Amino acid sequence: MIRTATVHDVPEILAMIHELAAYEKAAEQSRATEEQLREALFGAHPAASVLIAEDDADGRAVGFALWFSRFSTWTGTRGMYLEDLFVRPHTRGAGHGKALLAALAAICRENGFERFEWVVLDWNEPAIGFYRSLGAEFLDDWTVCRLSGAPLADLAAHAPAVARRAA
Repeated sequence: MIRTATVHDVPEILAMIHELAAYEKAAEQSRATEEQLREALFGAHPAASVLIAEDDADGRAVGFALWFSRFSTWTGTRGMYLEDLFVRPHTRGAGHGKALLAALAAICRENGFERFEWVVLDWNEPAIGFYRSLGAEFLDDWTVCRLSGAPLADLAAHAPAVARRAA
């Protein structure tokens, strides 16, 4: 079963985020707290949405998909960005991942989103094969860029005053 997460799911979502970080060999980078997730997902201005995959037999959470909308200047429409998709290892192969992605695709269609995008680690062959089997297009000519920590702070220090007030 796939359902929309509620505020009561925050502890389980956080647990799965930590499991995902460990799987991606980056456990030390997973610093989110329940309070942060509660505000980000269910506060006055939600930043993202979450779907939960539950085991049909016992109702336990076996996976999640966290997404948010984005905008394409080229199409002039919104799209969906999948930040995290995770299915607990002991339940993989039972269709939970595909069901989560199908539910997200349906949300895209219902909202007129033209694009559904995400990234995958280049070493994650099982995920890459799974996404290829669904017909996902791999954009090999695009590279993800990120600023964080000191480089982000250094660049922000050069922002004009008007930009600092815009936030």
